Amino acid sequence: MKHAFMSGIACLAAAISIPAHAHENGIVGPHAAGHAPIGVMADHRHKQGEWMLSYRFMTMDMQGNRDGTTPLNAEQIATSVPNRFFGNPMMPPTLRVVPLRMSMDMHMVGGMYGLSDRITLMGMTSYRELDMDHVTFMGGMGVMQRGNFTTQVEGFGDSTLSAIIGLDSRQKAERQINLSLGLSVPTGSNEETDQILTPMGGTPSPRLPYPMQLGTGTWDFKPSLTAVDRYGKIGFGAQASARFPLGNNAEGYQFGDRLEGTAWLSYEPEYWLSLSTRVKAVTQGRIDGIDPAIMAPVQTADPNNSGGETVELLFGVNLAGQSGVLKGQRLAIEYGIPLHRDLNGPQLETDRQLTIGWQSAF
Repeated sequence: MKHAFMSGIACLAAAISIPAHAHENGIVGPHAAGHAPIGVMADHRHKQGEWMLSYRFMTMDMQGNRDGTTPLNAEQIATSVPNRFFGNPMMPPTLRVVPLRMSMDMHMVGGMYGLSDRITLMGMTSYRELDMDHVTFMGGMGVMQRGNFTTQVEGFGDSTLSAIIGLDSRQKAERQINLSLGLSVPTGSNEETDQILTPMGGTPSPRLPYPMQLGTGTWDFKPSLTAVDRYGKIGFGAQASARFPLGNNAEGYQFGDRLEGTAWLSYEPEYWLSLSTRVKAVTQGRIDGIDPAIMAPVQTADPNNSGGETVELLFGVNLAGQSGVLKGQRLAIEYGIPLHRDLNGPQLETDRQLTIGWQSAF
C-alpha cells in the first residue's frame, strides 16, 4: 500500500511540474509558498464559498528509550526502574517488559469551507495504525529474556472541528493573521486490547497502555494563532498552538496539556515550487489520573512516564499546480528529525517523522 501511494505521489509531482513556466506566458497560478509546510494545521483561510479537500499521510518511527535526556537500554530499565504496581498479584518490583520500537502510520482526511472571507470552517478525522515491539524479561531481578512480542491496533482516531478567524486587515494579499478555535471530538477508541507476553510466560490480552490507544477519550479545546507573510521569493510564518483537555474521560484520566510553537522560512524559486525549513518545539504534561484496567510491569502503563519537551527540525517541499486541471492542486512533503528530547520518565524517543499531503481547492 505504501509503495502504490508513493508511486501516485511521484506521478502527481511530475504532472504539477509541467506548467512550471506558465507565469512566463501570462498565466499565473497560486504560489507554492501560499500555504505553510504540510505539517502545520489551520494556517490559512479561504475566500467565501471556496472549498478545500486534503489528505495527509504521516509516519513516525520511535526507537530506543530515554529518561529525561539520558538514553537507557532495555536491561537498565528492567533492573533499575521501579514498577508502580508492585504489591499487586504477579507484579515484580521492577519493570520486566520494555518497549523497543514503535511505529505509527496515520491517514488524515480534512475539509475547509470559506464561510466568509474572514471565517473558514475546518473539519478533520484520522485513521491510525500502531505497532509496538517489546522484550519480556523473566520474573525476578536478572536480565534473562523470556521472549519478544508485538502489539498492534488500528482504527479511527479523534476528530477536530475548527473555525479559523482572520485578524489581519487584508491590505496585503500575502499576509494573514489567523486565530483558530478548535474542538477535538473523542471518536477514537481508548479501550484497545491485544495479546502480550508476561514475565511468567502467560499470554493474556489485556487493555493496552496509553500510547497504544487510538483516541484520548476526552473533549479537548485546541486554539492556535498563526501569522504568515511573503516578500518576493521569501516566505515566513509562525504559529503558537495548544491542546487543553476539558475533563477526564470515562476511564478516569486525561492527557497532559500540550503547548506547541513553530516557525518556518521558505524560498520559492518558481511559482510552482517552494522549499522550507521549520523548527517545532513542544511541551506536554504528564497524564493526569489512571485507567484501572491498565496495569502491567511496563513503563507505558505508568501515567507518570508521559509527556516532556522536544524540539524538531523539519525540511519541506510544496508543489502547486499552475493551470488547467492542476490549478488548485497542491502536493507537499515534510521530513523531521529531533534536535532535543527531555522526556518525563523512561519513554521511547522519536527518531524521524515524515508527512506527505495533497490539497485541492475549488
